[in-house]
Amino acid sequence: MLKREEHKGSGHRQRLRDKFLERGIDAFTDAEVLELLLTMGTPRTDCKEAARAALALFGGLDAVLEAEPAALRQVRGIGPNNVFALQFLHGVARRYLRQRLRSKQYLRSSREVADYLTHAMRDQRREVFMVIFLDAEHAIIDSRIVSEGTITSNTIYPRELVKEALAVNAAALVVAHNHPSGNLAPSAADRRLTKNLYLACALMNINLLDHLLIAGANAPYSFADHGLMAEVREACAAIL
Repeated sequence: MLKREEHKGSGHRQRLRDKFLERGIDAFTDAEVLELLLTMGTPRTDCKEAARAALALFGGLDAVLEAEPAALRQVRGIGPNNVFALQFLHGVARRYLRQRLRSKQYLRSSREVADYLTHAMRDQRREVFMVIFLDAEHAIIDSRIVSEGTITSNTIYPRELVKEALAVNAAALVVAHNHPSGNLAPSAADRRLTKNLYLACALMNINLLDHLLIAGANAPYSFADHGLMAEVREACAAIL
């Protein structure tokens, strides 16, 4: 019986696998990383040129992973199975970053929180509103998207937010939403929303610690770091 002929590129692919096992991901170029990811969808196809073409088209590995399926399929050599492999990996990365945060102190893990939010929200085409729930010691209980809006607006109901917080016994919150336009500057509507949420939470003895704005790969804009949360607390003091 004749030995089955190995497919083209199998030796190269095995060398890449060995390279990862011996030296880790930092030894790889983005093209090599993407090539191996694409082969998970089509294991018997040479994906080297497709990986290079995708990087050239989108400008970087992060942009490839965040690209729309229809846009990815425009690259020669990338089909539905390759798209699935890329999106599945992206989803796994998000879940990993989210689960890694649980039980950690928010104030000591703010950089990890920022990394998670940036990864989870920067490629959203519409505005989404995410909440990080904290216990009395400011340890992270969970995080979730509680609202999705249009590309220009988002509707958040303070009552629903408080309801979600009470359901997990949260004593404090950090809220975040993305600006698909890429502009990190807080709008007047963002300021009003923060004030309304602060008031609603305070009436139930829940502390709103910060409101973060996400735009692209930039570091999040923090209301607390820019003094806006202090302004909100001061403005609400007379009402409360």
